[in-house]
Amino acid sequence: MENLAREKLDFKYDSMITGLGFAVPKKVLTNKDFERMVDTSDEWIVERTGMKERHIGEEGVVTSDLCADAAKIAMERANVSAEQIDAIIIGTITGDVGFPATACYVQNKLNAVNAVAFDISAACSGFLYALELADAYIASGKYKTILTIGGEMLSRVTDYQDRRTCVLFGDGAGAAIIQPSDGTRGIISTYIGTDGHLADLLMMPGGGSKYPASIETVKERMHYIQMAGQEVFKAAVKTMGDAAVKILHDSGVPGDKLKLLITHQANTRIINATAKRIKIPMEKVFINIEKYGNTSAASIPIALTEAVEQGVLQKDDLCLLVSFGGGFTFGAVLFKY
Repeated sequence: MENLAREKLDFKYDSMITGLGFAVPKKVLTNKDFERMVDTSDEWIVERTGMKERHIGEEGVVTSDLCADAAKIAMERANVSAEQIDAIIIGTITGDVGFPATACYVQNKLNAVNAVAFDISAACSGFLYALELADAYIASGKYKTILTIGGEMLSRVTDYQDRRTCVLFGDGAGAAIIQPSDGTRGIISTYIGTDGHLADLLMMPGGGSKYPASIETVKERMHYIQMAGQEVFKAAVKTMGDAAVKILHDSGVPGDKLKLLITHQANTRIINATAKRIKIPMEKVFINIEKYGNTSAASIPIALTEAVEQGVLQKDDLCLLVSFGGGFTFGAVLFKY
């Protein structure tokens, strides 16, 4: 088995991450702040989620602002100009407006005049969906430089009267430049999936064609995130574990070959369960949920950027990204940095 694993680690790489960046608002809501807002406590929040702070967008700040700020950092680190970008793919469920896509606004803010721009609505898995698309585009030869972003302003759809959910969510954006591999490292494998029968477990019911905006939908607080907490927790533990096991098995990579595991930052108990499922020690798991809370599609690229900035993830390290989100969507990306 070990010899087979070593042989399979000699991969063909089509695309690689050449630059990373993230942006979060300056305003911070702490657990102590929530003690004054709803019936909760710092101890209760930390014990059940691992969260201590989350960044909240100031009035007038929109999702495309955070996405553009994160993109500029990633572009600078990749030494990529706006004119070189062929495509902008953004995972978000909290776009600037219902339509057009937030990516269109980001294209304009960056002056990326040659880029096709569109959004993906896959909730917390949005960034991994974007990475799979970018990898496929690069492999096909259609595009050479792709800007992928996960960006959210969840504070705009958080019900701050609901003690069960209001402590969970924060705002932010993370970006990655994807370009052809240099042949020695890059994306090894991607895997995404959906389980639509669980769609109603985590959703924002108001504002779509089923429940268009009305006095009644506003009164019933239908324009905020609604979540069946226990059911989502159980499904998330199984879904992320299954995705991690599948991509490692299909790639022929034993878990002990990983340098780092980065999961969607939703809950420390879910993160711990995912690591346990693939037998990864917690010292190989990157967690920053205590600083940012759940930022949905932004959580993985923010964590990935911080892992690189802190030297936790270095050149030639194997890293696994795993996520789940409303829909239920899920996915995993295995790469050599």
